[in-house]
Amino acid sequence: MPSKRILFISNGHGEDNHTSHVIQTLRQLCPSLEMAAMPIVGEGKAYRSLNIPIIGPTQTMPSGGFFYMRRLYLLKDFQSGLIGLTWRQLQAVLQYAPECDLIMATGDFISQTFAYLTKRPFVSFISCLSALYEGRLRLNPLLWHDLNSSRCLAVFTRDPYTASDLQRQGLAKAKFGGIPALDRLVPTGKNLHLIPDVPAIALLPGSRMPEAARNFCLQLQLVREIAKVASGQQLQFYAALVPNLMSELDDIAKSQGWQHEQGILTYAAAGSSPVEVRCYSDAFNDIVYYSTLILGMAGLAVDLAVASGKPVIQIPGEGPQFTYQFAEAQTRLLGINAQTIGTKPATLEILQQAARRVIETVQDSDYLAKCKENGPERFGPPGASERIARFLLTYLGEIK
Repeated sequence: MPSKRILFISNGHGEDNHTSHVIQTLRQLCPSLEMAAMPIVGEGKAYRSLNIPIIGPTQTMPSGGFFYMRRLYLLKDFQSGLIGLTWRQLQAVLQYAPECDLIMATGDFISQTFAYLTKRPFVSFISCLSALYEGRLRLNPLLWHDLNSSRCLAVFTRDPYTASDLQRQGLAKAKFGGIPALDRLVPTGKNLHLIPDVPAIALLPGSRMPEAARNFCLQLQLVREIAKVASGQQLQFYAALVPNLMSELDDIAKSQGWQHEQGILTYAAAGSSPVEVRCYSDAFNDIVYYSTLILGMAGLAVDLAVASGKPVIQIPGEGPQFTYQFAEAQTRLLGINAQTIGTKPATLEILQQAARRVIETVQDSDYLAKCKENGPERFGPPGASERIARFLLTYLGEIK
């Protein structure tokens, strides 16, 4: 029997990440399956790292896919050839799709419409959409049409509430999926040099450069303010950084007045004890697992932390992703676990306010206990990659 073939379409870095975990599970369950991908946003690094063939052109745009946060970035994307790129990507999908047994589309209207236009059966994972933002998910009419079509076999959601909401709206095929990356969010045994019984604060500045570097500089300024108001409260700080950001630590340290040596940033203010931030590019799971609190300026990374029961304090940056608008939306999505300080790119006053909130939060045992309950309840149990993978393989007749 010839191998079955799936094409994965996704429109966002987080969406690529979600899909990559489903692909890893598919490889474990059915090694003979042929898979290819069309990442509509960015270079598709999550696919390339798994050696998944990419069938069409890719390009990183100025907005990084977040032009809806600032319309100026949409203009920059147009000037960089967004319309022509999207058209060529669609043509590549339409040319490749007839050879596929199934399409999986992860993301919002764009990826779902690509899948619908192939005229092939497809499975939808609307990972970036949630009823938790406003209490009810209002899909635009064209997306509702795509998902209600007979070509769409199932609509997986990131959280249980959204699946129930869509079912109440008449979309019976809506199913709870979850966050696929949560399935592999387990500590690896990395030695973080943790100090026992001392609250650990994690810095998650995001993954898209150069925004992640700007965010990290803001977080280092916040750490300095936290140290000033700690009043004898002992704390330890750890940063989970992408490799490109790790390579800039020398320059960042110099610009922010820190010392850098072998991944450890140290700031020594006159008359006070030095404060350290230990930086890693290969310890995200361990840092999140052992953290007491997260300083978050990211999307999926913060979702994973909250799903693990961690509290998050957010300060807005300059974007294009992590603006106040994004942080405020995250607060509605994540519930009590997320606190956003400030309504504009963080100033000294906002950093000082956030620093006080950090100290208050790590000392509030009742609140920390509520966060441990709220996060897992909000996003549901792990197992998303296997739930979705088994549905795909069942349709293809590879498992029963």
